[in-house]
Amino acid sequence: MVSQDLLKRFSAGFQRFQKTWYCPENNIYEDLRAGQNPYALVVACSDSRVDPVLLLDATPGDLFVIRNVANLVPPYEPDSHHHGVSAALEYAVRHLRIEHIMVMGHAKCGGFTSLLEVSHSDDEFLNIWMSLACRAKAEVDRTLPDADPDERQRACEMWGVRFSLDNLMGYPWIREAVERGELLLHGLYFDMGTGELLYFDAHREAFVPMVEACASAGASSVRVRR
Repeated sequence: MVSQDLLKRFSAGFQRFQKTWYCPENNIYEDLRAGQNPYALVVACSDSRVDPVLLLDATPGDLFVIRNVANLVPPYEPDSHHHGVSAALEYAVRHLRIEHIMVMGHAKCGGFTSLLEVSHSDDEFLNIWMSLACRAKAEVDRTLPDADPDERQRACEMWGVRFSLDNLMGYPWIREAVERGELLLHGLYFDMGTGELLYFDAHREAFVPMVEACASAGASSVRVRR
């Protein structure tokens, strides 16, 4: 039986949405009904704690969002299989002419926990999906074989962002747009432990603070070595 309390909660939430974005005094959908023109695409994790619209304080129409387990971008594989992430990327780049793609990783990601620590032999889809991040795990095994589990996971999550950025460049129409200067790629990492937002600096090969933690002590750069 569907919980009536849950439906009431969703109904109240939708009413607040209406009042904020749709009621006559502040109806941004007057313009959005004609079409969308988001300023960025975000590849984010399905984790309920890391909604990019909420984290970036975006409004409806600002972001074209792709969410999946562990915020992964699969490689370019034009075949007859179903490719939800690739289809969304293609629509955003080739039809919406998006100018920015952000891959947003985060701390304490359950997908990377499953990759590093837990055997899910009964899972029908999770193991296959997370095999996309095996390169990240291999880098962690190579560079941090004796590190504690938390450090290994954090590094693996960051490598996941980096390899997803690499995979994006494997899509011809993304690479061509980047080379023409029409599209920029960005790597972000949300540290739930500190509240910090880190940015991947390709020149330094490091994640550096983009927005410092709320606490007085800011975190230092985290370098992920090849």
